[in-house]
Amino acid sequence: MSSNNYYDVTTWPVGDPSKDVGEVINSIIADIKDRQKATDENDGGKPGAVIYLPPGDYHLRTQVLIDISFLRIQGSGHGFTSSSIRFNVPEDEWPDLHELWPGGSRVIVDIPLSGDEEESKGAAFYIERNGSPRISSVEFSNFCIDGLRFTSDGSGLPAANSYVNGKTGIHVASANDSFRINGMGFVYLENALTIYNADALSIHDNFIAECGSCIELRGWGQASKITDNLIGAGFKGHSIYAQNHGGLLITANNVFPRGSSSVHFEGVTRSSVTNNRLHSFYPGMVVLAANSSENLVATNHFLRDHEPWTPFFGVDNGLNDLFGLLCVNGSNNSVIGNHFSQIVDAQSIRPAGATPVIIRLAEGGGNFVSNNHVVAMDVHSTSSDSCFSAQVDALLSTAASDGLAVTAVLVESGAARNTILDSGSDAQVLADRAVNAVRPTPTIGFQAAAETPNQAAGIPR
Repeated sequence: MSSNNYYDVTTWPVGDPSKDVGEVINSIIADIKDRQKATDENDGGKPGAVIYLPPGDYHLRTQVLIDISFLRIQGSGHGFTSSSIRFNVPEDEWPDLHELWPGGSRVIVDIPLSGDEEESKGAAFYIERNGSPRISSVEFSNFCIDGLRFTSDGSGLPAANSYVNGKTGIHVASANDSFRINGMGFVYLENALTIYNADALSIHDNFIAECGSCIELRGWGQASKITDNLIGAGFKGHSIYAQNHGGLLITANNVFPRGSSSVHFEGVTRSSVTNNRLHSFYPGMVVLAANSSENLVATNHFLRDHEPWTPFFGVDNGLNDLFGLLCVNGSNNSVIGNHFSQIVDAQSIRPAGATPVIIRLAEGGGNFVSNNHVVAMDVHSTSSDSCFSAQVDALLSTAASDGLAVTAVLVESGAARNTILDSGSDAQVLADRAVNAVRPTPTIGFQAAAETPNQAAGIPR
């Protein structure tokens, strides 16, 4: 049985989706609202609808305004391909490339911008509804949102590498419940996802890369999850950022380098960052700021190494190596069973001659740091014009290198009553032992403290 709640943008009689799919989708939403007016009809009345984008290119020149629940916008392919690699290939090589642009079901953000508008004005999809209940169950699935090009920011970098164009993929401005963003592709947007006041949000199995910022959860929120995504922000923005959230689950994500941070919390409590692979070219990979407390950071793989690709060589996030790969400003957090690989050229450490910090407890008390493993190597850094081969070569290289002296755990004077167990040798843990509990990791040749008289006599402990 066919349904009048299933719409195909290519067959809808209003507008031309190839020229302005925004106009088409807004017309469809107006039709849904016109037909679904009853709030209680036969125990229902507003089932919502599906809007389908077949594979193809759809320019969006009119912002889509969503103010109804139970709407699913779906395509047939996330269509991601690296625009950054393409734009950094010499133009005379473009004719030999198999394709130049992302594909699949692709929405091209062409909203005209003058450069001084509010961030939300550049969003392809803008979601807002006041009143009760909150807008619920809006879903985006299996299509690509492409910002097309970045613009010059005056930094001297090529425009293609600025991560600036004023464009956002999805902007949710009002309190929301049970939104789902699954299987999507986001590329060349200044902000991929900006979501305020989320409850039970699911961001799952997306490809969000080559965007200024990838995921930003602002305002407040609870009980949401960011899982199984491939994520890579620019050096000016966040890969994953959350503000005033509780019960947030960040798990099984593969976070690429170049974002100013991998995970950044501001006032986030009772949340989990677990089983992620995190890769960065700078310190400040995971930041628990603004009294972020009672969080679990466990069984993640941290890799900090050097930018190997020539177009971005020398670009950083402004932090030096004393900041820490993981920096904690908060209390009663657990940092357990993480692996840290610090594979850098000692000559590049800033400030010069400093000992890099891996885990830094800046402020707070009651934090529990246990069974973390640090591998630190001094390597000779190189760069290459080939993004793919340079990165793969860097990742796979485990050739013999000199060890690098690091501070595995630094407890600042503003932090006290913390427990640090088996997360660095005695020399690698810098903490006031009078106000923090420390059990260092044994080293080769380590000799335990002398036996007590009872132990010497064979009496059990």
